[in-house]
Amino acid sequence: MTTSTSTPPPAPTLPTQVGARSRLRWPAWGWSLIGVLAVWLCIVAVRPGQPFEPLAQALSLAPFLVLVALGQMLVITLGPGNIDVSVGAVVSMASYVAVGVGAAAGPVIGVAAAVGAGVAAGLVSVVAILVLRVPPIIATLATSLIVQSCTLLLADSNRATAGAGLRAFVNAKLLGVPVMALLVVVVTALVAVVLARTRFGLGVLAVGQSPRAAERAGVRVWRVTAITYVVSGALAGLAGGLLAAFISPSTVLGTSYMLDSVAVVVIGGTLISGGRAVPVGAWTGALFFVLLSGLLNLVGWSVGAQNILKGVLVVAVVVVSAAATGTGRSVLARLRDSLTMTAKKKENTHG
Repeated sequence: MTTSTSTPPPAPTLPTQVGARSRLRWPAWGWSLIGVLAVWLCIVAVRPGQPFEPLAQALSLAPFLVLVALGQMLVITLGPGNIDVSVGAVVSMASYVAVGVGAAAGPVIGVAAAVGAGVAAGLVSVVAILVLRVPPIIATLATSLIVQSCTLLLADSNRATAGAGLRAFVNAKLLGVPVMALLVVVVTALVAVVLARTRFGLGVLAVGQSPRAAERAGVRVWRVTAITYVVSGALAGLAGGLLAAFISPSTVLGTSYMLDSVAVVVIGGTLISGGRAVPVGAWTGALFFVLLSGLLNLVGWSVGAQNILKGVLVVAVVVVSAAATGTGRSVLARLRDSLTMTAKKKENTHG
């Protein structure tokens, strides 16, 4: 007795069609790029004369925000509830550490010490989250309070300023482009490669999509979480150490960086629900916010009014992005099903 099995021939055009669709897909950072161009054109309309000057100023300010946002992006990618609210305090503390250590051991050692201070803050959050089982937001808030106390002590004992060499480096330009911007572009590319090519990066994405499934697939969730928070602290420390030479150390130097970093990450296309990170979006989001602040200052808006507008824009971008990518459909479906079940229960009760 003979048996025969037939299998359908593969469709040779399917890979080409999928490739074409992926090439035509709207990028997650596209909305923030449109925002950058729109705000830039508004600035040029309000203050004509030197159209590229706003972009040059934005490229000088945005790299520091991008560094903090990259770390925040990794944390948010871990999934709901993961937000590092300590990054602003770490920036302020790291600025004093960089200046104090740099005055005694040189600017390179000073910046390295600032990164180390950020790593130490990240480790405090890791212990609270993984050992004490404290929710990440509460854990990083506690870390922020500890770091703020350290910052006040450093501010009382340290009156030094950044060295001339570090100030020259931070303000240097290559062919009209700030060297800091080029450096942070390299860091951004490195983060993108880590997310796409390394076990740790793939683990961050997997944990953000489903921690339980990631653990079953062999991902050590605790290790990925620990490294992510440490990296976030390190990047915030690096930003603070360099920012001390660009502006000057201050106890409130990093105050705005916590909220702005979250806003930049969301505007840039990273899913607030986790599982998708968009490193390029850290740049488009940061440039958007820097240009927007410049425009609002130009027309005379107060800081409070600017923060209200930023909050509204973040919500709007989240809604538009969810509608465009389909990520919000499951939420709407669950809400509709919940309302339907509630209505049926009421009918059964009255019936």
